[in-house]
Amino acid sequence: MSFDFKITPQAAQQVIQSAHAHEVGEMPLRIAAKKADNGSFEYGIGFDDFGPEDIKIVSEGVSLVIAAAHQSLLNHALMDYVELAPHEFAFIFLNPNDPNYVPPKDL
Repeated sequence: MSFDFKITPQAAQQVIQSAHAHEVGEMPLRIAAKKADNGSFEYGIGFDDFGPEDIKIVSEGVSLVIAAAHQSLLNHALMDYVELAPHEFAFIFLNPNDPNYVPPKDL
């Protein structure tokens, strides 16, 4: 099975800015997901080292690390950085594996 996870250019730019601000150097961004009790997905991100069981990928020039256990939850997902309300920005996940996923009209 091939694994596909991507980030948008906007998300990449924000990750790079955050890496510089927190002085993490070349440390990759870890992406995690789990199913909540109600079936929805919860996501986590943070800078972390590679582990021996991790999947290592590069998207938009950003090194990403994903635990093998999260592969099925994150396969074919896209992480974006969007303005949710005026001056309120956040990372979001467009994930067809999430039961609450609704594809955007413009994709």
